[in-house]
Amino acid sequence: MITIRFATIDDADAVFAALEGIAETVKERHKLKSSPDDIRQFGFGAHPAFETLVAEVDGHFAGCCIFFPSFSTWIGRPGVYVQDFYVAETFRGQGVGERMLRRVAAIVRARGGCYMRLAVDTGNHRAQAFYARIGVKHSETEQIHAAYGDDFDRLADADPAQETRL
Repeated sequence: MITIRFATIDDADAVFAALEGIAETVKERHKLKSSPDDIRQFGFGAHPAFETLVAEVDGHFAGCCIFFPSFSTWIGRPGVYVQDFYVAETFRGQGVGERMLRRVAAIVRARGGCYMRLAVDTGNHRAQAFYARIGVKHSETEQIHAAYGDDFDRLADADPAQETRL
């Protein structure tokens, strides 16, 4: 039996273990800098930066989906960005992943949203095929650009007004 529920702070260690699983799958473990405490603070603190769904099969952790709100000014509607998505190897092929993404889509639609975005590692062909099969298609018109670490710091330091609004 597959159960999908919102994560609680008690799930932080399992969610972090899932992040480790993703990092190992894409052979990027060295890039994972977060900790279970970061998950607790930023996922379940006073101002959560993200939400998480947890999938369980017969009471056992089977995976999770970390997501947060997004907004399309072109569409004029909210949506969601799926940051991390993981199904434990033992439970793959049993519909766990599809059920989680369908639940996220239903939650977002109930909140007035109309789209889902996510990124997938370029070498993760299995995930790409899964997403395509359920209707989450590769965008031919968009390319993600990012600033991390020193690049981000240089960008933030370049603000001539040095104004920070919280």
